[in-house]
Amino acid sequence: MPVKSYIAHAMTGKKEELMQALLSFEQCEVIPAENQDVVALVTDTPNDMEEEILKQKIEAIQSLKLLSLVSGFNTPQN
Repeated sequence: MPVKSYIAHAMTGKKEELMQALLSFEQCEVIPAENQDVVALVTDTPNDMEEEILKQKIEAIQSLKLLSLVSGFNTPQN
């Protein structure tokens, strides 16, 4: 179960639009910065393939300027 955290930089003045787009994905938790056009993003997907699909969808958002991976781990299923 991959869990990854990112910093998502919005295009200038587009933070709210970026947040709404990210919140439309069930696997995303979004925490906005109070004074910058950035949000913290945590994703939780069932497997690496689903994580890659989600990442591609996130990177296609027009209001996204830059997506930076902060941390990621994958818990093996027993």
